[in-house]
Amino acid sequence: MIGFRQVDGRFPFLWDSSAQPAGRWHHEGEGPVHYLADSPDGAWAEFLRHEEIVDIDDLATSRRQMWVVEIGSAPAVGVCAPAAMLGGAETYPACQEESRRLREGDSHDSEVRVDRIAAPSAALDGAVVIVVFAPAAELTGWVAADAARPHPDLLDRVRHYGSS
Repeated sequence: MIGFRQVDGRFPFLWDSSAQPAGRWHHEGEGPVHYLADSPDGAWAEFLRHEEIVDIDDLATSRRQMWVVEIGSAPAVGVCAPAAMLGGAETYPACQEESRRLREGDSHDSEVRVDRIAAPSAALDGAVVIVVFAPAAELTGWVAADAARPHPDLLDRVRHYGSS
């Protein structure tokens, strides 16, 4: 299975330690955690939303690397994330707790611990974010584009902070 990840080319494309800031699906200190999208548009949408890029002029100055990452064939456990969990940072605690519950094997369907989850993208309708809880050494990636930027028509499809 592959995922897509965009990054600032000055930094490694995956985290290699637990010194990672908290994110939607993990608390601080729970890393390394790798967030990937199921499509390039999904990865770009997450970037645009996170950086609050809404203006086409700002988009024109954005340059990032797009990576294709092989994450292996282990299935990702789907997360039921209602729209209320797809808001801004105020929704992170509910997502983090759901993720922790699944990773610790506290699920109604299974007592098996999971090392990856799949959740609806908060940034793009129909996109999926795959969250992998594993050391970077377990994943392989290739640069698909250097100094790239998303297509301008993506701006209108992104679910920006504060939009419903």
